[in-house]
Amino acid sequence: MDNEKSFIALIEKSIKKNWDLDALTDYKGVTLQYKDVARKIEKLHIIFEESGVKPGDKIAVCGRNMSNWGVTFLATVTYGAVIVPILHEFKADQVHNIVNHSEAKLLFVGDVVWENLDESAMPNLDGIILVNDLSLLVSRTEKLTYARENLNALFGKKFPKNFRKEHVSYYKDSADELLVLNYTSGTTSFSKGVMLPAKALWSNVQFGYEKLGKCLKAGDCIVSMLPMAHMYGLAFEFLYEFCYGCHIYFLTRMPSPKIILQAFADVKPKLVIAVPLIIEKIIKKNVLPKLETPTMRFLMRVPLVNDKIKAKVREQLMNAFGGEFYQIIVGGAAFNQEIEAFLRSINFPYTVGYGMTECAPIISYEDWTIFKGGSCGKPAPRMEVQILSRDPQNIPGEIVTRGDNVMLGYYKNEDATNEVIDADGWLHTGDLGVMDAEGNITIKGRSKNMLLGPSGQNIYPEEIEDKLNNMLYVNESIVIQALDSKLVALIYPDFDLAFANGLNEEAVIKQMEANRVALNAELPAYEQIARVKIYHEEFEKTPKKSIKRFLYQEAR
Repeated sequence: MDNEKSFIALIEKSIKKNWDLDALTDYKGVTLQYKDVARKIEKLHIIFEESGVKPGDKIAVCGRNMSNWGVTFLATVTYGAVIVPILHEFKADQVHNIVNHSEAKLLFVGDVVWENLDESAMPNLDGIILVNDLSLLVSRTEKLTYARENLNALFGKKFPKNFRKEHVSYYKDSADELLVLNYTSGTTSFSKGVMLPAKALWSNVQFGYEKLGKCLKAGDCIVSMLPMAHMYGLAFEFLYEFCYGCHIYFLTRMPSPKIILQAFADVKPKLVIAVPLIIEKIIKKNVLPKLETPTMRFLMRVPLVNDKIKAKVREQLMNAFGGEFYQIIVGGAAFNQEIEAFLRSINFPYTVGYGMTECAPIISYEDWTIFKGGSCGKPAPRMEVQILSRDPQNIPGEIVTRGDNVMLGYYKNEDATNEVIDADGWLHTGDLGVMDAEGNITIKGRSKNMLLGPSGQNIYPEEIEDKLNNMLYVNESIVIQALDSKLVALIYPDFDLAFANGLNEEAVIKQMEANRVALNAELPAYEQIARVKIYHEEFEKTPKKSIKRFLYQEAR
């Protein structure tokens, strides 16, 4: 393994080694072999070079998972530019904010996203390229127009005797060099661009070699269903597998349980990466109803029959995920304890990892065969973890971590960086947990306000509250997460103003509901407010006039 922790060297090595293997497939669509990916990378390099993109410049990509999304990522980093992945679920103004804040020169965009964007809101872009077919949507320079219109001729001139694997020679990255700028949020005031260096990406891929090596070999298949704009999906459904020579299938559509189950049946992946919601939905819809009939409940109490039923249920569940996987790695959000206990009872091969964008993403993990139920594994290689507590094994404290996976900081936000990375290099996660004598970490809660969406998306309640507080007759608000994981807005209306304008209490309640509907029209699906709860008194505050959020969690 390259001692210089070169992430790009891993990509180059894999392309050459796996030249004739299948690499990327749009599910029920076209397949690219590793040599096809290499050819596309070279063509994008020509566009970058001819249009004046320099190493260190930013290139943004926003769209659903697809082969060309992966190609765009690989082409950008192997050129020496910085990739800015943007979640396709963000609203148009959020995409505009990130493109502008990151100072991106080019934007690769999916067709569905492009329909809602306003190019005039991103004045500093040199051009916009449709990621679906790499056609030019907007060009603001003659150089870019020339490069795209003459791409095949330029490619033929550069490689007159055919393009071969010996032509693959990429940018040489250094360990602390910025390669990925990943935004945790979409709005201007809350934008945090996580700066991930080459060594963090290298370390996460290397973790895959060291800890997941027995799961996969070159040529094995995997399904990519988590958004690649999130580090969890990017690192472990794409980057690690690509560097390992695997064949990656992109769902390209919204991953509903029906589509996912069909894809698993067709692809038969060797490893499954999932968020809890997917596992929980499949088990609740396909397994638990069969076990909750009166007859089945009785049979489950008979020891020998019980074991046979569990073995049958395990077999059915294994088959639901394709039947050929080594284990399912669950991460991105808290796992339902009842579901986890059920999986343990049938000896199902699952494990739970822990990470965050700021660690690209892995912090802890353990193989399913020795995984401690209820935990999220042990510190990953090249990562240290401590619990800031006088008794870390029994009294929860903040989880802090440091090592190769940790970010360089937040882009153009030194204050925010200094708030989370201390003088000794420890990243303060904002999560509370304990760690036993063997190093197993168990998360006990979150000390930050950040909430987790159903697929592991970061939700910052302050962002939603900012919008809500500007709506008609809203005095102040708190957004919390209910026990069913849905978001609830607690609102203290401006009754005085409403009553002065002739409204009664019933009309105020109707207006709050109208505000909820209007607010949801501005928010991505995972940030939708499910219901509102009206408060008749001002929320209790700290001396600094911050709302005491912890007092209002019972409203769930």
